[in-house]
Amino acid sequence: MNGNEKVRLNKFIASTGLYSRRKADELIEAGKVKVNGEIVRDFSTTVNRKDKITVNDKPIEVNKEFTYIKYYKPAGYITTKSDEKNRKTIYDILPPEVQHLKPVGRLDKDSTGLLILTDDGDLINKMTHPSIKIPKVYRVCVEGLIEQNDLIRWAKGLEIQKGKIAYAEASVEDIEDGNTVLTVVLRQGMNRQIRKMAEAVKHPVISLKRTHHGCVDLLGLKKGAFKYLKPTQIKELKNYIAKIEKEYKK
Repeated sequence: MNGNEKVRLNKFIASTGLYSRRKADELIEAGKVKVNGEIVRDFSTTVNRKDKITVNDKPIEVNKEFTYIKYYKPAGYITTKSDEKNRKTIYDILPPEVQHLKPVGRLDKDSTGLLILTDDGDLINKMTHPSIKIPKVYRVCVEGLIEQNDLIRWAKGLEIQKGKIAYAEASVEDIEDGNTVLTVVLRQGMNRQIRKMAEAVKHPVISLKRTHHGCVDLLGLKKGAFKYLKPTQIKELKNYIAKIEKEYKK
């Protein structure tokens, strides 16, 4: 965003990486946001870099450069900064130089695999917003020999809790020790979605690993390690998101 480019206020706040778009809306509605010293509650307000934006009377500004990493989450850690139950989080093992980054979506405690972390709030919003449906790919091992009819039910949609229908594209990749290895593609972001879908067809998950998020993959990473995305990879990811965003707006 250059100095004169106007964007909606909630997008500006989210682009700082400090708040999500939803949290920005809540702050605006609560009268916590000021533009040039005046409280603003109008969501259609547009601003640019020249405007003085404060949240709770503290000035904020958009980072000129963002950081993007891919990280191989090991099992046993939750994807959050802190936890009221004092469970281990990914920030207990991430080094200090990336502690300020936020995850693009989550993986539950027992799951492993790819997490993208960044301080680019706009990218986080686009990659997690339900209207854009950026695909995530998983390698999932489930108990027993799952039937093709069960996978058809996944594709058509299963009610995993009252009023919530979950969808997934899945194909059988292998059979290991009498259990089924699946490749699963999600375009939703429900809590423990694959595990709940597997339980619904009576084939509980044994292991679950995310291998891809959009065009980013786990290649070259060991468990617990991270890599900075290169400028070419960042550009590729943003172009990928823009292409999918454009398709869903047709």
